[in-house]
This record gives sequence, C-alpha cells and structure tokens, in this order.
Amino acid sequence: MEENFEENIGLLIHDVARLLRVLYDRQMASIGLTRSQWWVLTYLRFKEGINQSDLASLLDIEKAPLSRLLERMEIKGWIIRKIEGKDRRIKTIYLSDSVKPLIASMRDKAADYRKQSLSILDTKDLNKLRDLLQILKKDLSIKI
Repeated sequence: MEENFEENIGLLIHDVARLLRVLYDRQMASIGLTRSQWWVLTYLRFKEGINQSDLASLLDIEKAPLSRLLERMEIKGWIIRKIEGKDRRIKTIYLSDSVKPLIASMRDKAADYRKQSLSILDTKDLNKLRDLLQILKKDLSIKI
C-alpha cells in the first residue's frame, strides 16, 4: 500500500516546524530581529553562560558562522563573551543588560504568536502534543 504524502509523519513535522518558523520570523521582524538573532537570544535566555562550541551544537550550525553572528551581536551590545578558564579559546556567552528589554519584547510577541498559532488546539491536546514531542526528542537525542 502506497503512503499518502499528506500523512507522512516526517514531512508533517518538518512542514509544521517550517510554517511556525516563517510566521515567527514575521513577528520578530517587526522588532528588527533576524531568525539567527532571535534563535541565539532564545537559547541564551535559557542557557546563559554556555560556551560557543556547545551553543553551535545546540543550534546545529558550524562554529565559524556562529562566531561571526556572535561578533555582530557583541558589537550591538547584546551579548558579552568571556574567557573564564585556562583555555583562552573557550568563550562563554552572556546576555547584556542592554538586550533585556529587546528580549522582553521578543518574549511578549512569542507568547502572542504561540497563542494565535496553537489556538485550534485545546489545552488537553496541546499538552499531549508537547508530551509526545518531548518523548520523541529525548529518544532521538540518545541515538545521536
């Protein structure tokens, strides 16, 4: 039996994630953030003090492009990179105080966006979806 294109779980997950990113990009563009910038700021909000190498792994991007992005964000005064150990090549990244209002605006827009984007799901379905995605993420992370 041939699988229906619209029922392929991998394609569905990919397409939903892509559509959510595109719509979120539009929200963040209104406050002057690119996808790369909001992605880094979001991760740093939850994992402040992470080193550049680990951040590159989390974001699934190469170290050199991330380093250039972080340099631009540092010039804007949004982040602070520190050498904190004996190895001077390892830099940890922190959010600056000056970026906190931008992040607050970003978080407000994100909350509105999530509410609008997921409004067709009731709380029970949304919680079930979150639980299932967390189970999949945990299982797949172990396999990598």
